[in-house]
Amino acid sequence: MADTKREIERKYEAGTDTGLPDLTRAAGVASVTDEGVTELDAVYYDTPDLRLAADALTLRRRTGGQDAGWHLKFPVASGIRDEIRAPLSDTLPRSLAGLLRSRVRDGEVVPVVRLRSERDVRHLRDDAGTLLAELSVDTVHAERLTDEGSAGWTEIEVELADDADPAILDAVEKRLRKAGIRPSASASKLARALAETGSGPAAPPAPGKPGTAGAAVLAYVREQVEAIVAYDPAVRRDLPDSVHQLRVACRRLRSAFKTHRRVLDRKVTDPLGEELKWLAGELGVARDEEVLDERLRARVRDLPAALVLGPVKARLRRRDAALGRRARRQALAALDSDRHLALLGALDALLTDPPFREDAGREAPEVLAHAVRKDLDRLAARIEHAHSLDPGHERDLALHEARKAAKRARYAAEAARPTLGGPAKKLAKRVKAVQSLLGEHQDAVVAREALRELGIQAHGVGESAFTWGLLYGHEEAAAQAAERALPGVWARASAPELRAALTR
Repeated sequence: MADTKREIERKYEAGTDTGLPDLTRAAGVASVTDEGVTELDAVYYDTPDLRLAADALTLRRRTGGQDAGWHLKFPVASGIRDEIRAPLSDTLPRSLAGLLRSRVRDGEVVPVVRLRSERDVRHLRDDAGTLLAELSVDTVHAERLTDEGSAGWTEIEVELADDADPAILDAVEKRLRKAGIRPSASASKLARALAETGSGPAAPPAPGKPGTAGAAVLAYVREQVEAIVAYDPAVRRDLPDSVHQLRVACRRLRSAFKTHRRVLDRKVTDPLGEELKWLAGELGVARDEEVLDERLRARVRDLPAALVLGPVKARLRRRDAALGRRARRQALAALDSDRHLALLGALDALLTDPPFREDAGREAPEVLAHAVRKDLDRLAARIEHAHSLDPGHERDLALHEARKAAKRARYAAEAARPTLGGPAKKLAKRVKAVQSLLGEHQDAVVAREALRELGIQAHGVGESAFTWGLLYGHEEAAAQAAERALPGVWARASAPELRAALTR
């Protein structure tokens, strides 16, 4: 069974004769104890083309020390990684293999580097004896297993103890710097080993001729593909907001394919768009239930206690638990499917051999500005159509379609920002306000349907349906408020001067 540890550490360059300063002079450190020397032997695994290293992931099987076993590390921020551990075994544990699936695909990981280290450990404690950090001086020998290269070096590593204040790392670094010890140029031992024993991971190919629409669009497409790959293991780990972010990447990519049909051939992108729609839909059950759950719980919390009649909160909990389990199973089944792997492979093929059309070779500003304006026109038509309808179900559907158009126009403006600069940024911000308002309207519509079902269920077993009806009225009022606010928000987003600024 795997468990996760947040690893916060800093690495420093050292030589065989580098002496440590008196670290009890670092703010907060009262004592430094010598914990002895440990021999560590780690084999690092990757795909033959080093896909894990390219994304700053490390997978190793290590013996020696107190945490012998399999370790998979995901970068979180500079100097911060999540280390997922599994017990020592001869083969890669399934719990870790699943987290690598979006990168490894149907291939396999192989041993690429062996690191043998002599680790001299010291514990830094405060005046109460609480562990603050572990400092180790590591003498490392690296051996390239896929070649003949080898290297050796010494480094200092300072790792923050669980629940300790990160400020202690700054205090220790201050003392090390005063002693002439500088931060390491490598983010990890593996990165340094790859660099010093042969070649590292290959850089992705150039997206096209600089300055062209093809280069601009493909750079954006690559960002979204990388996000889909990266959020796959985050969803599997059930990290906060991961389902939402993976779904957003699918939507952005699908939207880009539609917006830029004069840059990328739709005979290639349309089928990919359908697969992205499928994946977002499978993930959408989990995300939609999460949003609805948060909304309904907030509505109940806002009611005076005297208006909450019957087991309202308990009914919500039962509903959420049942739907949540089902939604998560559905999301994981999609990520584990052959269909998902086929989609990732097709996206890789598109990036490797882009299906460029005639507009791909034109200057990016002209092509991207035209695409943004076209999506704005599409949004304007949908809003106008919605306003032409009487209040009711058909108008709700039309406003939902307008929301989709707002997302597409916003994504088009955001994708154009590196090319068009400030005007695209400003437009994206204003269209996002339109999208948010239409999203509030749609959330209210969806919530009404859920509340109606909850009211029917409560009534059917003899519970009071009063609270559910009251909440239904609140959601009806919220939808009406969003509709009243829409003309003003849309007027700001559709201002002629904002549109004209795109081509200046």
